Amino acid sequence: MRILLVEDNERLAEFVATGLKGAGFVIDVFGTAGDAEAAFDTAPYQAVILDLGLPDGDGLDLLKRFRSRGAICPMMVLTARDGINDRVLGLNAGADDYLLKPFAMEELTARLRAILRRPGAALSVLLASGDLTFDTIGREVRVRGELVAMPRREMEMLEHLLRRAGKVIPKRVLEESLYGFDDEVSSNTVEVLVSRLRKRLQTAAAGVSVHTLRGIGYMLADGKP
Repeated sequence: MRILLVEDNERLAEFVATGLKGAGFVIDVFGTAGDAEAAFDTAPYQAVILDLGLPDGDGLDLLKRFRSRGAICPMMVLTARDGINDRVLGLNAGADDYLLKPFAMEELTARLRAILRRPGAALSVLLASGDLTFDTIGREVRVRGELVAMPRREMEMLEHLLRRAGKVIPKRVLEESLYGFDDEVSSNTVEVLVSRLRKRLQTAAAGVSVHTLRGIGYMLADGKP
């Protein structure tokens, strides 16, 4: 799940990005409103985390521009502005949540997952297909109740496939969702990841597998690939 983080404090941005990556998110970090707006127009984001005090403008104005263009993804404001009026302005501008600095990483992650679980947002708590289940909060994959150890990137791909189980996801969509601008992506990166995930599911004797539709994409469905 790809998140846009807009924060000009490099140390804080690195802290947040590291924590969210550890929680299973893909993060793109930008320190200016201009760069963030360009990225938002380029990549598919499931949520935005936004500082208000940016060097080239007010984050509230950026938030309003996102919403005025029809952006519906959840947006969380991170700021040191602790006045009630500031919070009201942020929420009225289109923010889904408002978190004051300093904050605990655990709270930010929990709040992000909470707004992603709201109706119409991207995150469900428990995903299942056949004998496979995925707890998106605990980040646990199980086959017939047995825990399956899985690296973060494979787990991210499995989550995308589970959310559209039985439907084809184009390779390009998976690539854009799973990798940020700073990740090195070759022409066969997605294929290699699919192969690893497929072997892991086969080793666990899962009743579902990743199927390849050549020239189209991938889908999670019953049976062997």
